[in-house]
Amino acid sequence: MEIAGPMVELVKMVLAPIRKCWKYHRGSSGYMEILNEKLEALKCRKEDRELRLRAELLPGKKSKKEVELWFAKVEKINLEIEAIQRKFENLKYFYRACFGSIVFKKMRDVEELYEMGVFPDGLVEDIPHFGDLLPTTTLEGETTTKRKMREIWACLIGDEVRKVGVYGMGGIGKTTTMKHINNCILEHKDKFDNVIWVTVSKSSTLIRLQDAIACKLGLNISRYEDETRRAGLLYDSLIRKKRFVLILDDLWEVYRLEDVGIPEPTPENGCKLVLTTRSLDVCRRMSCKSIRMELLSKEEARNLFLNTVGRDVLCDPNLEAIMNEFVEECGCLPLAIITVAGSLKGIVDYCEWKTSLEELKASVEGDTKMGSTVLEQLKFSYERLSDKKLQDCLLYCALYPEDARIYREDLIECLIDEGIIDGLKSRQAGFEKGHSMLNKLENACLLEGLVDDDKVKYVKMHDLVRDMSLQITSANPKFLVQAGVGLRDIPDAERWEEGLVRVSLIRNNISHVQSAASPRCPRLLTLMLNYNILKNVPDGFFSQMNSLKVLDLSYTSIENLPKSVSDLENLTALLVRRCERLKYVSSLANLRALRRLDCSYTGITEVPEGMDFLVNLRYLNLESRTLQMLPDGVLPKLSNLQCLLLCHNFFNILKVKGEELASLRKLETFKGMLYDINHFNTYISSLEERRLANYVIQVGYQVYAYDDLYQYKRHKKAIILTQCDINESLPGEYPLLLPKDVELLSIRECCIVKSLCTLASFNNATNLRSCTISICERIEYVLSSASCIVPLLQNLEELRLEHLSNLHWLIKEENGPASLLPPGTFSSLRNILVQYCSNLKRLFTPSLLSSLQNLEEIHVKYCKQMVEIISTSHNQNKEEGTDLFNIALPNLKVLELWGLPQLKNICNGTESLVASSLHEVSIWKCPNLRSIPFLDKEPYPPLVHSIDVHKQWWESLEWQHPNSKEALQHVCKFWVQE
Repeated sequence: MEIAGPMVELVKMVLAPIRKCWKYHRGSSGYMEILNEKLEALKCRKEDRELRLRAELLPGKKSKKEVELWFAKVEKINLEIEAIQRKFENLKYFYRACFGSIVFKKMRDVEELYEMGVFPDGLVEDIPHFGDLLPTTTLEGETTTKRKMREIWACLIGDEVRKVGVYGMGGIGKTTTMKHINNCILEHKDKFDNVIWVTVSKSSTLIRLQDAIACKLGLNISRYEDETRRAGLLYDSLIRKKRFVLILDDLWEVYRLEDVGIPEPTPENGCKLVLTTRSLDVCRRMSCKSIRMELLSKEEARNLFLNTVGRDVLCDPNLEAIMNEFVEECGCLPLAIITVAGSLKGIVDYCEWKTSLEELKASVEGDTKMGSTVLEQLKFSYERLSDKKLQDCLLYCALYPEDARIYREDLIECLIDEGIIDGLKSRQAGFEKGHSMLNKLENACLLEGLVDDDKVKYVKMHDLVRDMSLQITSANPKFLVQAGVGLRDIPDAERWEEGLVRVSLIRNNISHVQSAASPRCPRLLTLMLNYNILKNVPDGFFSQMNSLKVLDLSYTSIENLPKSVSDLENLTALLVRRCERLKYVSSLANLRALRRLDCSYTGITEVPEGMDFLVNLRYLNLESRTLQMLPDGVLPKLSNLQCLLLCHNFFNILKVKGEELASLRKLETFKGMLYDINHFNTYISSLEERRLANYVIQVGYQVYAYDDLYQYKRHKKAIILTQCDINESLPGEYPLLLPKDVELLSIRECCIVKSLCTLASFNNATNLRSCTISICERIEYVLSSASCIVPLLQNLEELRLEHLSNLHWLIKEENGPASLLPPGTFSSLRNILVQYCSNLKRLFTPSLLSSLQNLEEIHVKYCKQMVEIISTSHNQNKEEGTDLFNIALPNLKVLELWGLPQLKNICNGTESLVASSLHEVSIWKCPNLRSIPFLDKEPYPPLVHSIDVHKQWWESLEWQHPNSKEALQHVCKFWVQE
């Protein structure tokens, strides 16, 4: 019995695998059938999934990795079962048991694959979209566009700028440039995760902008009407894009990013926003870094034309010459060049090119195929101007010749004359409004703002913007513009249509008008005949222009004003400026509507008759050499005057009385001469109740040098006193009253007190910027440390002391050390000129230098007793305790010392006289000067680029640092020895 138990267990162990093997052997055929059935079901599921995959595999989608793996496994198991089937058919009987187990296992594998093929979450997923590659034109060479691209790209890859606004006129290449930027971003996937380009509709609204962005994101938000809900969906979708660059092309309106649903770009989220627009204002209001697109250079424009039309045109010199005319006509605007050159591609016939050129020029007056595309682009900018006054202002600029400099101040005067600027109480408010309007047109890239060599602002109109404006004014409002085209006669009668509103014949060669000419233009408001050689105009020429408001005959050679001018009752502006041959102006009594009269620099010797009837006059300019008298009582009748100009630039004869001038309570600008210092004081005292915005008030005759005129132009408020006795005043009054807001004071050839600080009103002139004292024998010093209780001349930037034979000190030190001089005195001084002051020995004291930290230029000339520029006497040093080893003029740029025979030192005993910003040194005829401490340094001032001296004198200088002399040799310009 003990043996039977183990034997039974042994038999069981042996029989179990035998039974299993027998099962596989006996059922192998059945298993194979079941496997084939299950495989067939798997194949059907595979076909179903393939059909479903084709349906779901839309653009922007791709099959999931798990789906691709499943298809691969199905294909693999299908091949394996086919191999098993072939083996089974050839299998011998006794091997079926082993084979049956393999078939049984494959059945299980097929069942698992069948279950895996459900894919409840779909077969496809979104393709990661980095951005769209956009078609672009090739940029060749170092172009303006490439420079702008680099500037934009620097903003994108840097961390400081998060929002960039690219602005410029229509057709200048903003979109082209940004397409290149878009493609560059696609090549730098390490910096950004997505770039999203959205073209904004010109008629865009918040809803439309949201839809445009959603479309690019593959997001459907059209079923939502609530803007906030839509913004939330956009925000969520965009923020998932992580570090994205959103490009909004051609944006016209300002939107809050929050309202749209755009995440605010920050360093934390790594996002950037770039927009293109025609308006600088859009850039500013959306807090963007503004980058202005510029016109091509002429060479770039020529190359673009050649690349578009084909360089084979260079083989024909005739075509090349016309090509240059095309480029000129296109005004270096890329869109215009591409459009015009594209229309000529493949055409090599000279006559066709010539005809096309004429068509392009004619596109101003009519809609031609050649010019319409470009002008329509620009016209949209015009139509988008929010204010009709802005549109009128732009169209008005088209009256000026092509490429003309249109000075802002002159233009604003005209806009006021025309009523384009109106409804404002003051002249200053009108100018502020005018500047604001011009700024808006500049910001809209319809005008270009520039500054001339004298820092005077003007605007220019691009040729194609002007063409667009002239195209508009060829219909309504109707203009006739023939400015700067070389006319010798006025246009023929048929050109003077009844519907004309404005006519401009500026800058031609018109010398006369036919005696019978009398154009019928009942609606004409503006007629510009200025800058012609016109000698006469028939008396009846203006008789059928009853609505005329502005007549400009300036800069012509007319001798008499036509009688018909006297009947223009609606005339608001009569301009005969610089008509130097004009001797007679007929009566103005009927011109009651006249608001501006400019008779400056004419040959008239008497004030025009009827002047006292011009009660609406706001602007009167009688600057003239020949006009000798303004009749008593005329000025008080012109009670609405805001601007009165009576001074001539060289000398003035016309004088006015203080009390008459004081009666003009609305006056804002005055330039003229008063009879004497008493009349001056009378008028100045009247200004305590009001302020003038601009003035040049003169007493006494003065011939101005060029430098004087330049200074007067720089300052809005100037007082010029010449050849008058300041003590000749009304009893009990100050010897001189000065306006508190005076910016420039010039005193020449006057009998005045010893010092300026003894003039009580001088202490109140806290806004003084420039002061000139010349040929005043009594003056001994400018300021006194004892007399100056409060800081004086804190805002003074320029001081000129000339021909003062009795001047001994710049600042006289009395009753105590110079440190008593109130701090801040001269603290804004930038330029000092001292010349022909024969008794002046020293200019500055060391203690004063601490107030001269802004000093940029020192000019000392022909002061024969000058010993030192900076005084360093032993007693002074001891008393003041001044550290002479730390004297610095950190902003000094120019040092000019001429004709100083006694000059021994610039600053004696000073080791550390520092002028680190020094640019120019000019020393002439200073034989006793042995050193230049500003230069005798190691290292020497790094900005020095010019040293004008005599070579022999330079070689005789004493140097503590000889190496500095050698190092400075290359910037020396040696004068020829006399």
